[in-house]
Amino acid sequence: MSLLDEVNEKRKEIRTDGYAMSISEWASLYESKEIDIHPEFQRFYRWGDIQKTNLIESILLGIPIPPVFVSQRKDGIWDVVDGLQRLSTIYQFMGVLKDENQNNIDPLVLTGTKYLPSLEGKKWNNPEDEDNSFSQELRLIIKRSKINVSIILKESDETAKYDLFQRLNTGGSDLSPQEVRNCILVMLNKDFYTWLQSLASYDPFQECISLSDRPLKESYDLELALRFIIFTLIEEKELHQLGDVGIFITEKMRAIAVDDAFDKVMWEKLFKQTFDLLQHELSDESFKRYSVPKKKFTGGFLLSQFEVVAYGVGYNLANTNGMTNITKTAASIWSDERYTSWSGSGITATRRLPRILPFGREVFDVRN
Repeated sequence: MSLLDEVNEKRKEIRTDGYAMSISEWASLYESKEIDIHPEFQRFYRWGDIQKTNLIESILLGIPIPPVFVSQRKDGIWDVVDGLQRLSTIYQFMGVLKDENQNNIDPLVLTGTKYLPSLEGKKWNNPEDEDNSFSQELRLIIKRSKINVSIILKESDETAKYDLFQRLNTGGSDLSPQEVRNCILVMLNKDFYTWLQSLASYDPFQECISLSDRPLKESYDLELALRFIIFTLIEEKELHQLGDVGIFITEKMRAIAVDDAFDKVMWEKLFKQTFDLLQHELSDESFKRYSVPKKKFTGGFLLSQFEVVAYGVGYNLANTNGMTNITKTAASIWSDERYTSWSGSGITATRRLPRILPFGREVFDVRN
């Protein structure tokens, strides 16, 4: 098949539509529950009041707003694929935004800007504070302003909206890679996301990874839990076909999330057994560098150590191979060239994993 044939074939799989809608129409869709902005996503987006005010200022000044991308579900409801923060800001300013428990969120109070300093302290409409409320004329300017919508129609390939979400929210977005995956999971299978979240919240796991506030805020603990599920029992031949590891993790996650045969009971048991054992043996030193001269674990969390220790212990527990002295083995890998030559800076995960993952399985196997 030629490139042109491939293009023509794939274009048939994605049906789209688009037009301009007034903000009044966007608000009506939300209040009638004909659009799903996924309030669960709010925890992943980090717009502050200044960014939110800048959006309202842009609307008032007539500056074009980027289009909102939605996917039309079989029931006709629109799923917001890109534009959640823009719509949420508008709904919050208008005083209609609700959280995931359907409780009203406090209306947005604007801050002053370079071009419109008088926005300071302004609200959409507060009868008890008319001096700081938008006038009817200003509210109509907002309501009549238009934002384009691009719609992926229900006839499209059912994976199209997830592909689009990933493309639009990766790279230049404010979201971390795992926060993008979290949003995809919520759209794909919210129960699976909740389950993964429960694993990441498991106290022995949290104690072992011992992350600082920032990576926790960016859902890196969920990424590590997901990596454990993907890589612990992976076939070694797959490791030589990884490509970009971030993309590989996302695609594997998407496949697992919709797989009815995926055994959550088995994986939860293995996850907890692994981190119960590591918490007992190494606690917060589980994934730190071992200083041979100082004869102790030092520093912060290391992904390469996690890949050897967590996957190695988990693999041998799953295969009932027995276990070596975990503390001694975790320290000894720092004197083993098979690890040190492939775990340093500059070694990508694509090159590292095919070498150190089998190494971890070997060194924690009591039969060796």
